[in-house]
Amino acid sequence: MSLWTAVDAAAATGGRAQGDWAAQGVSIDTRTIRPGDLFVALKAARDGHDFVADALQAGAAAALVSRIPNGVAPDAPLLIVPDVLAALEALGRAGRARSDARVVAVTGSVGKTSTKEMLREVLSAQGRTHAAEASYNNHWGVPLTLARMPQDTEFAVLEIGMNHPGEIAPLSRMARPHVAMITTVAAAHLEAFEDIGGIAREKAAIFDGLEPGGTAIVNADLETTPILLEAARRVGARIVTFGAQSEMYRLHSAAISDDRTIVRADLAGQEVLFKLHCAGRHFAMNGLAVLAAADALGADAGLAAPDLARWQPPRGRGTREVIVLDGAAAEWTLELIDDAFNANPTSMAAALEVLAASTPRDNVGRVAKGRRIAILGDMLELGPDEADMHRALAGLPHIAALSTVHCVGPRMRVLWEALPRAQRGQWFEGADDLALKVHDMIDAGDVLLVKGSKSSNVSRIVDSLRRTGRRARPQIRDD
Repeated sequence: MSLWTAVDAAAATGGRAQGDWAAQGVSIDTRTIRPGDLFVALKAARDGHDFVADALQAGAAAALVSRIPNGVAPDAPLLIVPDVLAALEALGRAGRARSDARVVAVTGSVGKTSTKEMLREVLSAQGRTHAAEASYNNHWGVPLTLARMPQDTEFAVLEIGMNHPGEIAPLSRMARPHVAMITTVAAAHLEAFEDIGGIAREKAAIFDGLEPGGTAIVNADLETTPILLEAARRVGARIVTFGAQSEMYRLHSAAISDDRTIVRADLAGQEVLFKLHCAGRHFAMNGLAVLAAADALGADAGLAAPDLARWQPPRGRGTREVIVLDGAAAEWTLELIDDAFNANPTSMAAALEVLAASTPRDNVGRVAKGRRIAILGDMLELGPDEADMHRALAGLPHIAALSTVHCVGPRMRVLWEALPRAQRGQWFEGADDLALKVHDMIDAGDVLLVKGSKSSNVSRIVDSLRRTGRRARPQIRDD
């Protein structure tokens, strides 16, 4: 079955279709386009119309355009509309309207993508599941996900993000979720809001799009929980809470070891024990929220709980891997925790807890005792109190368990100066400077955390390690 025929797409968008084509997918990028896709010529850093000829040459079924681009035949298979983004939104709304899928939408300052991927994992075992790719959670990512949704989808998982006020509600109304979840509220993108209460109110706008009788899933452990609950009540949602303070989906304990978390929880009166093949209390909380969502969607939470063990964090969001430092000596390895995609005070504290719980190996490298080392990049978009927020990291309890903390970026300079001298490593203005020297700062047996906001570019340090070392095949234990 085709995803979109020329007739259906024209009816959905109000556009004019050229040719009798049928698309099997929807793409916005000629680098990843597949034969049979409908290419959407969005305007971003470049005008997508400049790539329509390439898309058609690569086998695109048609292109969604606002004009016939240069180099494209007048009778080429096209869908011509006044505004391409507006047409993509209309296509997304039509994709949602024709589907009987049970839809869950996820937002939160931390954990959106990880939670979305957990949901994909557990729901896929119980029905045909469609979920957003990567972090496709913005004004084009949400409609693109909806436009790509097969008609026979049973469960749909959407991620909704924001940088500024007023972004979430329109996307939620487009998605019309049956279940809307807020993972947590933290000081992320704070420079666009007066305070964390403003962030909470924007996150709570996800409830505005709930279908009648829909479920709002709320973290019970937050300072801003009352704001979230009030927003859910205002729209008449059924409210489900999760967390250590919840009376519904309660976290009793999360035992963190090197590469796993054993979670004991109460699911609406039923005691459960489930395992995650990654370390972190924050992952345990996300897993608990996933089980609450699965239950609200009509899936079997009891079956979903053991399925969480199959999930692994996406690259850059807490991925653990072994890097071979010397190909001639198999034991010369270090463990890398790649958390280089984003950062705020809450996620920094969670990542440092994971590092503190890790176990370095002794007597395998130049340094007899294995070390816990952190490389921390700037946390961005925190507003006028950003210096205080960076400095406060030095007072986190898990810092004491680390051997060395290296810092990257002008904002992290204040943390570097606040660290105890025994733990103060080196400070670098930029990630590229540190990447050139990182191999002199590590040793076999170490556990290394790399974390920072995406724009701090600390991922380049991770890339340097992967290029000059060798990534070992990850091992997933079943015990």
